[in-house]
Order: sequence, then C-alpha cells, then structure tokens
Amino acid sequence: MALHNRRMKCIHCASTKISKNGHRRGKQCYICCACGRQLLEIYDTLGYRTSTKEHCLTLYVNGMGFRAIERVTGVNHNTVINWVKQAGAALPKAPESSEIPEVTQVDELETFVGKKNKIWLWTAVNKASAGIIAWVLGDRSAKTFAPLWNIIKCWHCFFYVTDGYCV
Repeated sequence: MALHNRRMKCIHCASTKISKNGHRRGKQCYICCACGRQLLEIYDTLGYRTSTKEHCLTLYVNGMGFRAIERVTGVNHNTVINWVKQAGAALPKAPESSEIPEVTQVDELETFVGKKNKIWLWTAVNKASAGIIAWVLGDRSAKTFAPLWNIIKCWHCFFYVTDGYCV
C-alpha cells in the first residue's frame, strides 16, 4: 500500500495522491498514483546566468569562434550559436535615422557553423560609437554583400572604411 504525501500536488493532474519513488542525483523522487507521472519536490532552475550569456556573445562579436568560446567558458557551442541567432533576430532591420553615421566601417568576419560549414558575417559599424548597425550572413561573394550595400548606400555617409577586399 502506497503512502500518500498530502503536501504535494501533481503538476500534471493536480492529484494529491503522491508516493515516494526513490532518489535521483541526491533528490527525493515521487510518483503520482493517479496519472503515473514522476516528479520532484524541488526543481533546479535551468540555464545560464545572464552574465555568462553576455560574456559568450562579447567573445563572439570580438571574433572568437564558437568552439573556442566553448573551450574557454564551458558553454556548449550549439548553445552559443542559438544565443547569436536570438541576438540577431532581435536586431532592427535598419538603424534609426539619428544613428546614420558620417563614417561607416564595412567588414566581413569568417566563422564556422559546425566543423565544415563556413559562413561570413558582413557588418556595417559606426566608427564613432560601438555596435553593429546593419549586417548580412552568407558567403564571401558580391551577391551576399549586395543586400548590405543596398541598406548602407542610401545613408549618404561621408566616408566608407573597408579592408580593401575587392567586393
């Protein structure tokens, strides 16, 4: 006959008919007698601290590869890739008109997604302040650069700074 724990409720069916069901990783496990689902009394919060996420994104923006970030921080490279995608999705498609710079630095950064999937991040940066104001992802061709150029050419910047790459 099962002993019921009246203090707890099943998070799946709200039943109070809960019995102890062993231990896992030093924590007491329970089972719901009504629906058969297993549960814990106390759940740990999942995920990384915001400071860890910001540190990984800073390392990425400063040119460090995903696997190098993993080696330095211990955060799986796939997690870092997902954070970069989330940060990219949150960026606006074009800067506010007040952010249009007089001098724009245009550059490309090579990185890898997985072991062999090379990808290029093309960026436009305001030389006077920090932050990417426009970007595109793709290969190192003029076809990939074209959408970025279509955005920045209408800004009528005083000067564009590049590394001299022919595109």
